[in-house]
Formats: sequence, structure tokens, C-alpha cells
Amino acid sequence: MSRPQHPEPSLRERKQRRVRQAIVEAAHELFAERGYGAVTVTDIAARAEVGRATFFRYFGDKQEVVFGDGHPDWSGFAAAAPEPIGAGLPAALDVVRTLVVGFVSDLVARPDAYIAHERLVAGEPELRARSLAKQRHYVGQITALLVEAGAESETASLAAELGLACFYAGRTAADNDPHRLTDAVASAFDRLRSAVR
Repeated sequence: MSRPQHPEPSLRERKQRRVRQAIVEAAHELFAERGYGAVTVTDIAARAEVGRATFFRYFGDKQEVVFGDGHPDWSGFAAAAPEPIGAGLPAALDVVRTLVVGFVSDLVARPDAYIAHERLVAGEPELRARSLAKQRHYVGQITALLVEAGAESETASLAAELGLACFYAGRTAADNDPHRLTDAVASAFDRLRSAVR
């Protein structure tokens, strides 16, 4: 079965991506130079050579820039989901494994950037809180995707929560090393899947 072709992004979309990326890169440069607390939105906008209004078109606040590169792409969901999932936890876990392992693989594609991000978040209580809130949001998104694919609500919720647990177990097993993290998370899912069988 052939995969659907995704249309090339328009000129406008490409420009928006470049501006967004410039803001993220400027912010991370400034955080590394001055520390997170000493950097303002005005500083970031000036370094990225955009106005404050442009900054706020892309990001709600300074915290959100820290997570600007870390949005999961759930576009592979349809290919990962068997029809229907129903009450089957093993089938739901297989889908969650595909989504979470793919997301982790994207996160660690630039190991140095991943390490810098993790250090920054670990050093700032407000960023740790935002990180946890985003993880809860991802669990909600995965739960909703599973329900849309026919999973029972309780099965969808359990599978999504177990997916987050596998992520944390993999982080611990790999000592959060970006070079080992994807395999460690996949291994956690595989061990869980064997136990569920």
C-alpha cells in the first residue's frame, strides 16, 4: 500500500518555519550565554531580528520557546493503528509504542541540543512544571487518538499512561543519554508487551 503524498509546504509556510526556528535558536543562544532567568522576550526578539508582536504570534511566553522544537508529530498514527482497537490492550500498546518511540527518536535527533534542553529544564522549576504539563497534554492527545481509532476509553487511557511510564523507564535505564534513549524506551515497551501477553 502506498503512503499518501504530503504536499510541499507553501512559501508562506516555509517563511513561518524559518522565523519560528530563528526565535528558538536565538532564545537558546541567550539562555546559554546569560541563564534562563536573565533573558526577556524583548532580548529574544532582538536577537532573532523580529518584533515582540512577531514573537507572540509564534509563542505565548518565554517558557514555550524552550519547548519550541519538541512538538510530537502524530501523523503516522493512522498507519500504526489497526482497525478496530476495541478493548485490546496489546493492540493499543503497539500503537502507543510506535508513537512514543517515534517521538523520542525525533527528540534525540540532535543529541547536543537534547542535552542542553534537558539541562535547562532541570535547572528551572517553572520549566520542569511546564514539561510535566506538556507530558500530561501528550497523554491526553494519545488517549483521544486511540478512542478515535475505536479503542474503549479505559483501554485508551491505560495504554497512554503506560506509554508515559515506558518513556520514564527508558530515561532511567539510559541515564537520559540521547544516544541510548530511543532503544531504551523501545525496550521498556517490549518488556511491557511481553508481560501483557
